[in-house]
Amino acid sequence: MAVNTDKNSYTILFAIAMVVVVGSLLAFTASSLKPTIEENERMEKQQNILYAIGVNENGDNDIVFVGTDKVGDLFSTKISEQLVLESKDGNIVKQMTRQEYMTANNNQEPYLIDVKKQQANAKAGASRLLPLFVGEKDGQTVYVAPIRGKGLWDAIWGYVALDKNMVIQGVFFDHAGETPGLGANIKQRYFMDDFEGEHLLSDTGAFKGITVAKGNNDPLNERKEDFKVDALAGATITGDGIAAMIKNDLKLYVPFFENLKKQTN
Repeated sequence: MAVNTDKNSYTILFAIAMVVVVGSLLAFTASSLKPTIEENERMEKQQNILYAIGVNENGDNDIVFVGTDKVGDLFSTKISEQLVLESKDGNIVKQMTRQEYMTANNNQEPYLIDVKKQQANAKAGASRLLPLFVGEKDGQTVYVAPIRGKGLWDAIWGYVALDKNMVIQGVFFDHAGETPGLGANIKQRYFMDDFEGEHLLSDTGAFKGITVAKGNNDPLNERKEDFKVDALAGATITGDGIAAMIKNDLKLYVPFFENLKKQTN
């Protein structure tokens, strides 16, 4: 018997069948690609952390990450420990040595902590966990903290390498959708390089953060204890977002560094 394709019921059933088929194909594709996507995200995060401690393949002005073919080995070489801190007191609630995180199940690694989710937990009144990565730069121990905030259009984030006195040793910033040529320049080398050497604490140990300031009158960024870096032209809101995420997120690490000083004194 011939099917009457002009009937509304046929159109509806055909549409439902197509939705089911296409949905199934998309679900299968997403499931198949999930391991590859997760591995790419892992390598990107490792590249960003390494960049913050100065491990890269930069030329004179450009930004070049270490290659994906060697990022894993370099990460395991340069990052000696991964920590999880309690934000209220800076105490370590999880500590993994290089050997432990190299042999652990991926889901156990501190660097897979979702900073966005932890920020939401804190807003809801729950405890927030802070990932921290211990590495080395120029012969000294550095601590890399991930941070996340809001730019003009969407999320911004970064990794900040600090020494034991909370002096910045390097940064990497990125964004989801800032304006090209303006706010998107937060991931340009000339902007990120300005943060190196900047102090976050006053002489009395008070946390000051960093202001991304217009009219800083320090074009070469030689003053490292003024808690300021030059703003990006035409990107005031994005710059304010950088300053806010530094202040809001890095301030949470102050108790850890205070505890660290007590242990080393």
